[in-house]
Amino acid sequence: MGLLYTRMKIFHFREKLESLSMASDAVLPPVNVRIKPTNVCNHNCSYCAYRAENLQLGEDMDLQDFIPREKMLEMVDDIAAMGVKAITFSGGGDPFCYPYLLDTVEKLAGTGVKFAALTNGSLLDGRLADAFAKHATWLRISIDGWDDASYSAYRGCPDGEFSRVMKNIENFTKLDGSCYLGACIVVDRRNCGHIFELISKLHAAGVDSVKVAPCIVSNSATENNHYHEPIFSIVKEQTARAMTEFCGKGIEIFDSFHAQLESFEKNYHWCPYLQISPVIGADQNVYSCHDKAYNLTDGLLGSIRDKSFKAMWQADKSRFFKIDPSAVCNHHCVVDSSNRQILEYLDADAGHIDFV
Repeated sequence: MGLLYTRMKIFHFREKLESLSMASDAVLPPVNVRIKPTNVCNHNCSYCAYRAENLQLGEDMDLQDFIPREKMLEMVDDIAAMGVKAITFSGGGDPFCYPYLLDTVEKLAGTGVKFAALTNGSLLDGRLADAFAKHATWLRISIDGWDDASYSAYRGCPDGEFSRVMKNIENFTKLDGSCYLGACIVVDRRNCGHIFELISKLHAAGVDSVKVAPCIVSNSATENNHYHEPIFSIVKEQTARAMTEFCGKGIEIFDSFHAQLESFEKNYHWCPYLQISPVIGADQNVYSCHDKAYNLTDGLLGSIRDKSFKAMWQADKSRFFKIDPSAVCNHHCVVDSSNRQILEYLDADAGHIDFV
């Protein structure tokens, strides 16, 4: 298998890259659309970025919002007709809490649009599990606790939920289909010493990959680094131990636990990635990214409540340049380095590009 986590993916879509700047009249469809079908979640994670008062994410989010069934199926038709390559279902809430997810993915399965989802895994069973196993490209489960007690402490869920999730993972790997099953361990000071233990359990349950990533605790890079600094060496040792132990045993381990940039400040004035992978929220608004989802002041691209996604997307290219990252995105941004790469690519002097 090739590289799963690489920032080079977008460079396989040259026509899209060339259409991004204001100098181009072209308005091409997104490559990937992230859909948050519901804001309802059956867990209450203590670190959830969309519910943390000290983070800018989700500041205008209504916890009861969900996309109506008819609207969702209309969106699927639009996305397929536009030529969007893939959909990622995420939160907001947990996508598997969305009552029309099965209808949605069964319709998607007939379109050729690839799809994937992020979930806590507690509802990964029955017909939904079968549909994802057969038709989804990948599924990633967010996890933190390493046993029933710690898991419930993190998530405010009933005792025994960790065991239930692990059983769901085990059962999913036995279903027919080629869906790639991953897990993401969200690391903080409580679970840093249990990473190897948790990876061992995930490996035994049958996941294909594990990503180790830091919990985001602040809009400030300095504060994030300060929080994680005392556990940095512990996390690295635990992750390295797992990589050594499970090398060649059918599981990929990705170490994404690293110090943040010293500053989250941006020095560029338009965001290429909002045209590549926008977000449709459960409120039927389209946002620039998941870091700006449910931020009506600084992240809103438009509403599709009373119009189709296709009509909204193609109506006015200038809307893509109204969000100035240097002014409103000075917080954690998962695509910052990708934006910088794309902007450098687009800024290359045409008279000198042959001198490689």
